[in-house]
Amino acid sequence: MKVLSLAARRDPLASPDAQREVLARLPLSRTFADAAASAGHTPLRAASIDTLQVNVGKLCNQTCRHCHVDAGPDRREVMSRETMQLCLDALARTDIRTVDITGGAPELNPYFRWFVERVAALGRHVIDRCNLTVLTTPGCADLPDFFACHGVEVVASLPHYRATSTDAQRGDGVYAKSIAALKRLNDAGYGDGTSGLRLVLVTNPVGAYLPPPQASLEAEWKRELMRLHGVRFDALYAITNMPISRYLEWLQQSGNLDRYMQRLVDAFNPSTVGSVMCRTLISVGWDGRLYDCDFNQMLDLEVTARVPRHIRDFEPATLANRPIVTGRHCFGCTAGAGSSCGGNLDDVPSLRSRERHRCLPGVPRDIRR
Repeated sequence: MKVLSLAARRDPLASPDAQREVLARLPLSRTFADAAASAGHTPLRAASIDTLQVNVGKLCNQTCRHCHVDAGPDRREVMSRETMQLCLDALARTDIRTVDITGGAPELNPYFRWFVERVAALGRHVIDRCNLTVLTTPGCADLPDFFACHGVEVVASLPHYRATSTDAQRGDGVYAKSIAALKRLNDAGYGDGTSGLRLVLVTNPVGAYLPPPQASLEAEWKRELMRLHGVRFDALYAITNMPISRYLEWLQQSGNLDRYMQRLVDAFNPSTVGSVMCRTLISVGWDGRLYDCDFNQMLDLEVTARVPRHIRDFEPATLANRPIVTGRHCFGCTAGAGSSCGGNLDDVPSLRSRERHRCLPGVPRDIRR
């Protein structure tokens, strides 16, 4: 059965307003603002902009059941070359170190390679958020070599090192294509630990529960992917599923929504708040609008009205100290070991600590079709 995006189905949850209303009605025991305040963040504010995360569109070759972007082959929102140029102009005026390119499948944007080449020419580190199977589609087979040529870090999503869980979340045959793509990346020099070409895998739980400890998962995944397929990689990020878009739909349909959200609240970890990604990142939507993170972007929660709200008006000094727009979904980043685009936060020193020392060099219920 063909899976369509919420937008293509004209589902009410295709509206960010409807998603926020669903979350707002839940009888949770505390607000995120109160939780952050208990950790010393009143309000939560940005501390710097180390990463410019650019969502270049919602077009994707997959329609995954957990996707918070509601991406798919039926989506047509893609960033224009003109908006990409505005991103480049903003970068040229700053010392932002990293450009994190995401989607959809970012590689399907017609100007993706042009953008990567120009970001790399500015001397910035490029991260590509890759779903792996896109590397097996026509016109993309040479991307591993292209990435290697420009020193791109590949952060690739894979639900599990076995086929059953991966295909349950992403569709039949996705696992086999993903393994084929990983082997191509390995052939290009990625993941060998010596080439400088970094390959990171990202896993989300296939169900309504928090990810297990990242360090133990990484050791298991490295052992099993090498044993099963001879595949190697550098690191594993374990990311909590966010109650947004198609994962929110699944939570409702499976009767897990109230329980999952309260689980996130109950697992709030105050030590993670200082290291959440929104404190050192700003997110650019496909149309150039600015957000505190990719999750806020999908809920249409723009940066506060007191700061520039479009990449054409980018002011790093103002944006680097902005108050962060938060909501109930933010418990997903602060539950348990914490979660961000870089995986668990438990082992990440809080920004407060880094600033102080700057002078020193549950029972799973699987997602089914």
